Amino acid sequence: MNIANQALVIFGASGDLTYRKLIPAVFNLYVNRSLPEGYVVLGVSRTTFSDSEFRRKMEEGIRQFSLFPKAKAETINDFLSRVFYLSIQPDLSDDYNLLKDKLIELNEQFNLQHNYIFYLSTPPSLYPVIPKHLHSHGLTTEQKGFRRIIVEKPFGRDLQSARELNNTLLDFCNESQLYRIDHYLGKETVQNLLVTRFANGIYEPLWNRNYIRHVEVTAAESLGVEDRGGYYDHAGALRDMIQNHLLQVLSLVAMEAPSKITAEDIRYEKMKVFRSLRPFGKKELVHNVIRGQYTASNARGKHYPGYREEHGVNADSRTETYVAIKTFIDNWRWEGVPFYIRTGKRLPTRVSEIVIHFKPSPFPLFKREDLGAAGDNQLILRIHPDEGILLKTGMKVPGNGYEVKSVNMDFHYSELNNHYIPQAYERLILDCMNGDNTLFMDGKAVEATWEFVQPILDHWDNDKNAPLYGYPSGSWGPDNADELIEGKDNTWRYPCKNLADDGIYCEL
Repeated sequence: MNIANQALVIFGASGDLTYRKLIPAVFNLYVNRSLPEGYVVLGVSRTTFSDSEFRRKMEEGIRQFSLFPKAKAETINDFLSRVFYLSIQPDLSDDYNLLKDKLIELNEQFNLQHNYIFYLSTPPSLYPVIPKHLHSHGLTTEQKGFRRIIVEKPFGRDLQSARELNNTLLDFCNESQLYRIDHYLGKETVQNLLVTRFANGIYEPLWNRNYIRHVEVTAAESLGVEDRGGYYDHAGALRDMIQNHLLQVLSLVAMEAPSKITAEDIRYEKMKVFRSLRPFGKKELVHNVIRGQYTASNARGKHYPGYREEHGVNADSRTETYVAIKTFIDNWRWEGVPFYIRTGKRLPTRVSEIVIHFKPSPFPLFKREDLGAAGDNQLILRIHPDEGILLKTGMKVPGNGYEVKSVNMDFHYSELNNHYIPQAYERLILDCMNGDNTLFMDGKAVEATWEFVQPILDHWDNDKNAPLYGYPSGSWGPDNADELIEGKDNTWRYPCKNLADDGIYCEL
């Protein structure tokens, strides 16, 4: 596909996201010759930098965080020669005259064809402000070239604010110009969900209530809030991970096959899933939602502070660092199948994965004590780390009798030595450059996911007796979360950073 000449304008360019993710991602595209002949990056922020000072800082980010840290100095310098910087106050309308003049200059120098992507790598308070000023200066009007706006999360902090933000943005641009980014959807293994499901005849016939007992979606982090305590204490795990990342992953697991692999068709099927999520009643809010907060403990010979001891966190904070949810999708395919969603900080390891638990064989031909874990066939789709697919199946142990043991059949993405695997931001920026919004969230979907989690937020805010369970840093969260899983012999999968290792607390 031929990509049109264009500019990427990054608001908040002096921040950590630009340094660690965005510029390294664009550099990866440059090395892989994925950028058009006419292409520039314009960093915009309050901080005062010259072009050369900004380029030096970005070179450090490329050396540390790109996929080509040992690239030749000549290659990096050639890329940085197309990186520029402009210092403005993003909340002052008059300053956008400077931006407009700079874009006119760059457009003439590099033949950008008036194509601009505006990336809002800023605090959420500026999400409605920057598009307003861009619009007032004619920079969102597509009379010449295209104009696209990438918006980072969080997209609102509740249902009302998300609706207000959607309505405000649509005053200044069209829905087709908005790219609400979720870096989880840029991960190769998340996209592979569609291929695993719909390109393999051995899976699709089984992908329903008749053969699947339950589904797990886990996103575990071993780190605490680190230096994000001030932000995190006003967000929490439900807003930070479940409303966006994990519900998006859930929709890919549960959606029907799209008619075509287009943004419109895929978004349509995902939206049907969001609308089918069973609303929480009072009973479900009490019994099907577990929240926790990590406490101080010693693990691996190291002391870890509790959440309330972290910098920037209120000493009496009731912000959750762990959430486990049991929910259902009320449609023909999934009726009665529980979906379990879990995320938390200060857990034993950093891992994100989906686990499909198949129903056991209908007749217990082999004794249960001999069968062990082989009675629960599992398909594990690992998002990170050690990305890959693992199928757990029962096999006979050699020798007399019929002792059955669970064995692994696994594939690791690392085995694809001759294939380049792009970083998430790299893939998403390239998609936006091409005008492909398949992996970006549309406004209706964002509101639908907020509608799902809003009753939980309201319950926690309004019921001061709603429990907040403590769990020791380095553990798998509150013990109460185990009670969510239906069936006395069923439990969460306890993954390790290595895909094929599980069942033990190997990361403690």
